[in-house]
Amino acid sequence: MDYKENFEQVLENIELAKQAGPYKRDVKLVSVTKNHGPEVVQAVLDNGQHAIGENRVQELVKKMDLFEDKKDQLEYHLIGTLQRNKVKYIIDRVHLIHSLDRLSLAKEIDKRAGDHNRIMPCLVQVNISKEETKGGLYVEDLEQFIEDCLEFKNIRIKGLMTMAPETQDEKLIRKVFKECENLRQKIEKKGYNELDMDYLSMGMTNDYQIAIEEGANIIRVGRSLFGQRDYSKRYF
Repeated sequence: MDYKENFEQVLENIELAKQAGPYKRDVKLVSVTKNHGPEVVQAVLDNGQHAIGENRVQELVKKMDLFEDKKDQLEYHLIGTLQRNKVKYIIDRVHLIHSLDRLSLAKEIDKRAGDHNRIMPCLVQVNISKEETKGGLYVEDLEQFIEDCLEFKNIRIKGLMTMAPETQDEKLIRKVFKECENLRQKIEKKGYNELDMDYLSMGMTNDYQIAIEEGANIIRVGRSLFGQRDYSKRYF
């Protein structure tokens, strides 16, 4: 597979989407390497990128270990559901957790980050479309959750993350992304000193261009870069 061509196409699409939308924000590409071998991590570096996204802690840790000699060139993002008992394995190694969605998890992250004298950057995951198959807080619970999280001294909320519903309805996808940007702005205007609303992580292979047009400045792309995953294989 010509990874170079894939990266060039995605980066071109990012620029086109930035020009099409009103925000003109810098956009971080998180290359989602889940269920691919270590060669795709190398492809990320070979193509001038550095942000790696993984859903599973076990796979993330294995790849971190394999690329330990390049840890200064890579930043790791935990983008999937995070179990409390797995926090300890990544707390001192990940750049950003995208999926903070419950107080029990916040307490564990705070505790483990404190053990390492670290403040852990996190995004709060929002389930705008209220799909049972997705994690995340419902919109009506978001502000109270964020206020509850302000008591944790070793967590720094840096923004929001969401996923659009799996649909071909572009209007619905756009509506979900637009609502998440509106939520980000609403929380930002409250002026909490203990958090930032710098990041909006939304958009994957099928919809990252729409997400950028609606305000995303982090996108999580895998298939467009590395091709279809073979779920019959487990590399780690």
